[in-house]
Amino acid sequence: MLMRKLTVEVRNLHIRGCIEWGTSLLGQLEWLHKLYRITRRLNPVFGTMLNAAAAERNKEPILSVLRDSVNTERPLQALEISSGTGQHVVHFAQTLRNITWQPSEYDRQSLASIEAYRSHYQLHNVKPVIHLDASQPHQCWGGIQPESLDLVLNINMIHISALSCTEGLFRGAGALLKPQGLLLTYGPYAVNGQITPQSNVDFDYSLRQRNPEWGLKDISFLNSVAQKNGLFLEKIVEMPANNKCLLFRKESLV
Repeated sequence: MLMRKLTVEVRNLHIRGCIEWGTSLLGQLEWLHKLYRITRRLNPVFGTMLNAAAAERNKEPILSVLRDSVNTERPLQALEISSGTGQHVVHFAQTLRNITWQPSEYDRQSLASIEAYRSHYQLHNVKPVIHLDASQPHQCWGGIQPESLDLVLNINMIHISALSCTEGLFRGAGALLKPQGLLLTYGPYAVNGQITPQSNVDFDYSLRQRNPEWGLKDISFLNSVAQKNGLFLEKIVEMPANNKCLLFRKESLV
């Protein structure tokens, strides 16, 4: 009998302890939620700066190619198509301050992230992001005028988008770049019908399983699309992690 009473008392103490602990935890969670709401009111972009590990890894190697490929002294105008999280554009803009950058994106969540990065870094050479569908005619690209750009940049879009986006990218770049302007694309590509190494073969297979329109595009195919739009493949730069930078130059009129 005594043992039964002790057991009941211990159980009651345990239950009361759990309830008190749960109440305390709930109070802490409510406090954190209030703090979050206050922070969002004071800083509306709090919590929306997305971070992509791949962008963090490749932003410096791509910047190195940009430094070697564009004039770093005179004012230039650049459009980044498919800016993703916004990590690239703010990184490039901090170093290449002679370039005025126009980020763009199709995905709504990414649009918010780009604006969050822009607001956080307060860079005067980064314009507000525009919504851009690369498959649409360049006349729908936020009012950018023909032959007004020195640089068009496109990172990791071609292999994860429909062919219409790739064709639209080259068509738009051909129209909006000044003569001798540069289109730089970055990502994994096939070369003369071959994909190497095996990790890229596996990556290509996984992309096509997700969407038959996705997958690594062949450089020779991209060059043929470029030529139809007044661009020629000037240089291929080998990059880390089995990627490449392709540099397409717009042909001069003279």
